[in-house]
Amino acid sequence: MALLDWIAPESGLRIEGEGVRLRPPRTTDYAEWRDLRARSRDFLQPWEPTWPADDLSRAAFRRRLTAYGRDREAGTAYPFFVFRASDDALTGGITLSNVRRGVAQMGSVGYWCGQPFARQGQTLAAVRMLTVFAFRTLALHRLEAACRPQNDASRRLLNRAGFKEEGLASAYLKINGVWRDHVLFGLVSPLRAHEGPDNGVSV
Repeated sequence: MALLDWIAPESGLRIEGEGVRLRPPRTTDYAEWRDLRARSRDFLQPWEPTWPADDLSRAAFRRRLTAYGRDREAGTAYPFFVFRASDDALTGGITLSNVRRGVAQMGSVGYWCGQPFARQGQTLAAVRMLTVFAFRTLALHRLEAACRPQNDASRRLLNRAGFKEEGLASAYLKINGVWRDHVLFGLVSPLRAHEGPDNGVSV
């Protein structure tokens, strides 16, 4: 299973295992990220929100990093880039977002993969590793994910990662300029799945 370890604060969290490495994005990642996203635009656009006109600019990347840092400080989101362990190539990104504490103890998983690395296993490994981080390190109880019904590759990936289909949400997210239906997935922590039945009795 994945190895989780905290490293220097200036470098952020690093998660390693299953042939990939996850770490928070850095300013030095800009050129590789820009090139991969540009090469993968047609591959990614059907599944993502409309890209702003300056989406691949250095200024936009800096704004992303600022927002990422703010979310990490607040404990509401944990964005990572995914790197192939064999050659340290950037293959995509994955984020644990919308982290809710209190009675919810849950978060949402989202990810993207560059076209040259599609269906090679790095994204599946990243999702599996992120679930370990969410359940063991952050002690969350539940994770959610969603994808368009037509995205067969993503549906298969989530099922292989242990997520279960839970239903269809109409007009769930605005994707490529249009409100789209999404299939909803859920995964309950195996560490906390058997804490007792919900029988409506409070103690």
